Formats: sequence, C-alpha cells, structure tokens
Amino acid sequence: MTEHLHPATARTVPLDDQEKATARPALRVVHETAGIDIAAAEAAAGRFLDALGISTASESLRGTPGRMARAYAELFAPRSFDLTTFPNDEGYDELVLARRIPVRTVCEHHLLPIVGTAHVGYLPGTRILGLSKLARVVEHFACRPQVQERLTKQVADWLQTHLEPKGVGVVIEAEHSCMTLRGVRATGSSTMTSTLLGILRSDARSRGEFLALTGAAH
Repeated sequence: MTEHLHPATARTVPLDDQEKATARPALRVVHETAGIDIAAAEAAAGRFLDALGISTASESLRGTPGRMARAYAELFAPRSFDLTTFPNDEGYDELVLARRIPVRTVCEHHLLPIVGTAHVGYLPGTRILGLSKLARVVEHFACRPQVQERLTKQVADWLQTHLEPKGVGVVIEAEHSCMTLRGVRATGSSTMTSTLLGILRSDARSRGEFLALTGAAH
C-alpha cells in the first residue's frame, strides 16, 4: 500500500488564518501490486481446470479460464481513494458508527469467498472523517487473500494511526465458503471478530455502547 499526500481541492473562498493552521491535505491511498498478467493467469486457470478433469473445449466453458483470471484480478484490486478529514470544529465527542458495510474477500487458505458485513466506528479527536472513507478502508484491506482476524485488526489499526481518534472499534461478521461449501459444510454459520482500541477498549460504557449498536453484544 502506498500513501501519498494529495493536494486538497482548490477553494474559491480564501482561507483565514485559523483555517490555514488546521487545513490538512488529503492522504492518497493507493494499493501497489507487482503487476497483473491476465494472459498468464488465464493460461494457468486453463491448466488448473484441466488438471481437475474439467474440459474447457465446449463453447460454454471455452472462455471460463479468462473469466476466472479477470474475476480474481478484480477481487484483488482495491480502488484508490483520498482519505479526507475535516476539523472537528464543534468538538463532537460521541460515537460515529457506519454499520453494515459490505465485506467481500477470499480466504487465503482456499481462495474461496468470504462475504459479510463490517461495523466500523470511532470516537473523534481533533479531526472527523468523510463517512464513505470508512467503507473505502474496509475495501482496501479486503481486496487481497485474507483471514478475518487480520482484516479486522488491519482496519482498526490503520484508522487509529491515520485519524488519531480517541477510540476505534471494528466488528466483522461473515460467512466463509471454505467452511460452508466444503469440509465441515456448516451451512448458515458465520464468524464474528472484533478489534477495540483506545477508549472503546478501556472504558466499559463506551465499549458497551459500541457493541450494542453493532449487535455484537447480543
């Protein structure tokens, strides 16, 4: 992952001295890859299917290796975004929570889908965050082979580092295809993980409020 300071959008109204002191350029977040070779991935997918005894000679399966390659390339390619923050001028000190953020990633052990939702919240410090960026951060870390425990902690740690809030909480609930479609075949089961930092970890009232609002306390 590469993080670039990106100039803020130009304003037509001049900044006063106080605004100049608090203005902060957006952080450009870009996922670096070693390069994607779709042709090589397609050839490998064809050999993979062939090794499993699945012929791609028919009209309906002829394009499957290419579709597989493009599908996984899409799954592993998060969109770049600007982490825009704003001064917390009103001194807002209550929980900010985005619930039911879609999560889709793949298990790094079987490369099978993990699908669920994330609840991401924070207690603001001197800055507040554009709400859509909470979903962007989840997507950024989900677009790679993952384990749910790591994904949960990566989102929380990253927000704690770059936003510097008083507390951060992340709860993810997801269904793992590697558990529901194969192996134990525990259809309908889901896995829940959480990471709490700062006040949301140390203060019982704040922790309880966050977990109750996410549904994790039930």
